[in-house]
Amino acid sequence: MILALVEIPLPARRAPDEMIRQSLDSTRIFHKVRGLRRKYYLDSDAGGGGIYEFATRADAEAWFNEGWADWMEGRFGVRPTLRLFDAPVVLDNERGEARVQGRRVPAPWAEEKA
Repeated sequence: MILALVEIPLPARRAPDEMIRQSLDSTRIFHKVRGLRRKYYLDSDAGGGGIYEFATRADAEAWFNEGWADWMEGRFGVRPTLRLFDAPVVLDNERGEARVQGRRVPAPWAEEKA
């Protein structure tokens, strides 16, 4: 799994209702992106952005292609930053499990109880 962190430096924090409206509206675009499992919309005093969860690096690189930053700058008026991360280990507290490379593994905390 690949996680992408996109940061968009904005001059001021958007009103919560505006941020939610804009984010929901953009789901029209992102629900069609190949290999995108989830997108978390971010908001802070430093700007906005998103955390994207992709199935593969190839899917992430296909979306974040050469023209992507120009497209984003056209939308927001500022150039975003992008960082891609491999995420080989995931702790899922909601499911009470750990995963390595997408496969469930014995939970280390369960072994401690034995």
